[in-house]
Amino acid sequence: MELYRLTASELSRMMQKKEVSSVEVTRSVFDRIAKKEPEIEAYITLNEQAALQKAAEVDEKRAKGEPLSPLAGIPVGVKDNICVKGLPATCASKMLENFIPPYNATVIEKLNAQDCVYTGKLNMDEFAMGSSTETSYFKKTRNPFDLSRVPGGSSGGSAAAVAAGEAVVALGSDTGGSIRQPAAFCGVVGLKPTYGSVSRFGLVAFASSLDQIGPFGRSIEDVAMLYSAICGKDPYDTTTARREYPRFEAGFSADMQGVKIGIPDAYFGKGVSDEVRRLVMQAAHKYEEMGAALVPVTLPEPDYGLAAYYIIACAEASSNLARYDGVKYGYRTKNYKTLDEMYENTRSEGFGDEVKRRIMLGTYVLSSGYYDAYYKKAKFTQKLMEGMFREAFQKADFILSPTAPDTAFQFGENSDDQVKMYMNDILTVTANIAGLPALSFPCGFDSKGMPAGCQLIGGKFTEQRLLNAAYAYEKAAGGFDLSRTLD
Repeated sequence: MELYRLTASELSRMMQKKEVSSVEVTRSVFDRIAKKEPEIEAYITLNEQAALQKAAEVDEKRAKGEPLSPLAGIPVGVKDNICVKGLPATCASKMLENFIPPYNATVIEKLNAQDCVYTGKLNMDEFAMGSSTETSYFKKTRNPFDLSRVPGGSSGGSAAAVAAGEAVVALGSDTGGSIRQPAAFCGVVGLKPTYGSVSRFGLVAFASSLDQIGPFGRSIEDVAMLYSAICGKDPYDTTTARREYPRFEAGFSADMQGVKIGIPDAYFGKGVSDEVRRLVMQAAHKYEEMGAALVPVTLPEPDYGLAAYYIIACAEASSNLARYDGVKYGYRTKNYKTLDEMYENTRSEGFGDEVKRRIMLGTYVLSSGYYDAYYKKAKFTQKLMEGMFREAFQKADFILSPTAPDTAFQFGENSDDQVKMYMNDILTVTANIAGLPALSFPCGFDSKGMPAGCQLIGGKFTEQRLLNAAYAYEKAAGGFDLSRTLD
């Protein structure tokens, strides 16, 4: 069997037994990239030479009998808004096309301590603004299940690379569903951690109160391994929580007896396709067979969460992206005579349409006369939603819903209808609004052969329980089927 087909946990055990080397695993992944990348286009920057050198160093440590982490020698892809020293961090934008960060993000420092191997930087929607990876300045990543369909976004490159065998695991970021929705579209597992459990230092900011880095994998164990490595308090990020975190993959339990799973009617209603609804409810009934109880819970209509999300996220983006002015770093226009012209032309030429649209919307809702009407109301709605989730978790251990209303759509299908595009996030944004952990895992295929995603949302810092529940489903289902994309 080709090594790129195996999960991180399988490869880790094989390397620990010295059945394979990290160099062999890394070469297998780069051979796969050479074969599949021309059609998938998941990467913006490849890191082959440095990756093979790092893999050789790991093998040398192992030969000497040095203690190594479970992730040592595992090839990891990194979304291109996470800083890796010496590699471009473009955010898939012309604005940062030539930016090479002089430092590592905290998550990269943590993975360095685990001796991970970096395959390269993965494509995304520009500045993480999009739901399809169609807004990238460089290329459009394709869905490995159907090259005519999008991989989701904004972390579409990360999800597609893992699904196609071009990375064993990957890092993405999730502001309103940007890990979970592409995970659902590409048939892999994606975790959006509790806000504050993973440092944002070195993550290029979109909306600082909502952004969170998280893992992609082909199994629940892989996601748990990667999350265990990156979570924790960081002095460089004051929003990180001071608490102890377990090795999540070491604490798995598939026992679902007595577990209460909340089913919110509002998340199965208008806009959710019949096939996705059926597949997710099949997963819910599988939990019943394992001893769990399905209980109805009341949550606000997701439309309210979507409206609040786009106001808050765009307002913060307007502030965060003000730094890209052509003065300090990044793209600078050649066409200007005055300072004002430099600002205007740099931002007009350096940003794509979607980024401009969100900056303008954010600036509008923060402007005098509209702050109370829009931004203040959105923040009030956010508090109401946090309270309603707390009430729901008094009745249920976690919430189960579809990850996205439908499976992956065709390229260009939603490009001319921004409201329709934004609706792809309607079932995921509420977890970001409330700062909750949420996990997407595959739950079957629709009639077109495209994967559907099931979402579990838990209370703050309940990742172990979410991972346990998803692990139980994975075992009951016999694993997640990626045979079509890995052949």
